[in-house]
Amino acid sequence: MTEAKNTIKFQGNPLTLVGSLPCVGESAPDFEVLANDMSPFKLSEHQGKVLVICSVPSLDTPVCDTEVRKFNEQATSLGDDVAVLVISMDLPFAQARWCGSAGIKNVQTLSDHNKAQFGNAYGVLINELRLLARAVFVVDKKGVIRYIEIVDELTNEPDYEAAISSVREAKK
Repeated sequence: MTEAKNTIKFQGNPLTLVGSLPCVGESAPDFEVLANDMSPFKLSEHQGKVLVICSVPSLDTPVCDTEVRKFNEQATSLGDDVAVLVISMDLPFAQARWCGSAGIKNVQTLSDHNKAQFGNAYGVLINELRLLARAVFVVDKKGVIRYIEIVDELTNEPDYEAAISSVREAKK
């Protein structure tokens, strides 16, 4: 298992990421996570759309809450050929409850709590916390990664403008 020490921080304290970070231009690694209804969700079964894949430590934190709400707002303007996925280690029940109370309808939340397949396949699993790092991946309709941002401080938001710009480029 690959480790990347001091890649990200939480409140200034260095953390270790495990797994294999893919590169822009590579095929997006497949993974299986759980949907809010406990059904399996495999990336390979959802090609044909531009995907914005956001990983967050926990939906039930202020920065993650803000991030998902912003991507939920943006999703409506991106078109039907774009899907926004938010993956965390939160249990599917908690994700569904949070989405309901937050009014999230344009983003699909998914749970990696069971096997950490996504975290390992994308190199965003935080060794010390068994949470996911804050990251954004944009995958084109053919399954190729077009954009990656690993946010270096967990308490910071991602670069929304760069991610959305990448989505628009991937749609061309």
